[in-house]
Amino acid sequence: MRDWEPDVLGDGYEKLTIDLGDDPDEEGNVVATLVRRTWSAERAPERALLYVHGFSDYFFQRELADFFADRGYAFYALDLRKCGRSRREGHTPHYVSDLAHYDVELDHALSVVRDETNDAPVVLAAHSTGGLVLPLWLDRMNARAGGSAAAGVAGLILNSPWFDLQSGPLMRTVGTQAIGAVARVQPKRVLDLPPTDAYGTSLAATARGTWEYELDWKPLAGFPVTVGWMAAIRAGHARLHRGLDVGVPSLVLRSDKSWRSRSWREQTDVSDAVLDVAQIARWAGCLGGPLWSIPVTDARHDVFLSLDEPRKQAYATVDAWLEAFALR
Repeated sequence: MRDWEPDVLGDGYEKLTIDLGDDPDEEGNVVATLVRRTWSAERAPERALLYVHGFSDYFFQRELADFFADRGYAFYALDLRKCGRSRREGHTPHYVSDLAHYDVELDHALSVVRDETNDAPVVLAAHSTGGLVLPLWLDRMNARAGGSAAAGVAGLILNSPWFDLQSGPLMRTVGTQAIGAVARVQPKRVLDLPPTDAYGTSLAATARGTWEYELDWKPLAGFPVTVGWMAAIRAGHARLHRGLDVGVPSLVLRSDKSWRSRSWREQTDVSDAVLDVAQIARWAGCLGGPLWSIPVTDARHDVFLSLDEPRKQAYATVDAWLEAFALR
């Protein structure tokens, strides 16, 4: 029996703490947290979805869970080590020195989902940094016997995935080399980046009861960025750019435009205020396999936390993709 416990989301949600043992980055014991939306025993799920969050983020999107539950999916979400529900005292928020460290909790979570749903096919979904983590994991999975198909993975949905560094060419070349050099000697050193709460303020100001979240787990201005973590991200970007094979059909959603500012502006509500959407479009083809790469008009960085109309468009696109690949 697994020790599922009540979750902070309240009725209809439970959590399972996954002990990962000693942190390879030497910050003590680490855990991950699997969250599930409960379902009636009278209606066994035909499929399952496993969701992974981004940086300075965790799972709280009930509407997303309801959407998939209404389509016969068992919904699960994973708070990665040192993130959200999984962060413990002494942990540097979201810190890993290698994105492959996440394979341990991802493998474990997928195993739990498959076991609880009688080996139902699993669609994976992720946002932002999670949208980099999952394709890299799937590519490594495909090197194993049977690949992602044998593991039960049926599809991949990426919501504004972080496919490149949203800076000029100098930062993406010489700057990346400098980050790597510093990371080897001072991995926990915090990068001196200009503060911005534009995106967080936009989400908080327009929630109107549609979503709410813990600011301790998702600060308006985000968590500090360390050089060691950024070096891991840039290594992941480089691997993606060489081409992956995720082994399943993919849907990549993004806004139709980007808008960057340090404080909220009206444009923040209808643009990606975090990433460069042109980069997402450029690198989506590196996933391999069947791909839909779709811009959503006036979407935010998290397209499923957009204003009403772009959010409806995003969900309609997911419906069409599920239908096209016989996943609903």
